[in-house]
Amino acid sequence: MKRRKFTNEEKVKILEEASKNGVTTTLEHYGIYPATYYAWKKKYTSMGEEGFAHGMTPGQLKRIRELEKENRLLKELVAEKELEGKLKDELLKKKYALEKRKNS
Repeated sequence: MKRRKFTNEEKVKILEEASKNGVTTTLEHYGIYPATYYAWKKKYTSMGEEGFAHGMTPGQLKRIRELEKENRLLKELVAEKELEGKLKDELLKKKYALEKRKNS
């Protein structure tokens, strides 16, 4: 089957037609695979016509960068707390070891 590109308007029309006439009938008429149809439907319901654009929207990319920055900062905080806890444990072990020697 020859690969065909559909415009955003055609995709919306196909989605509407499928909801009215049935998915199977519409897909056979246009020669579209069900996976393609459901991918379009998912994008359309989540983002509207903007969802048909390839890649991510600038807003999505910005949000991903913000989350990555926040994730990096949180990892640093966890690493600092873990290091702090280990140092405290070592100091307490040394302190109690010295006290035991003095008391013996």
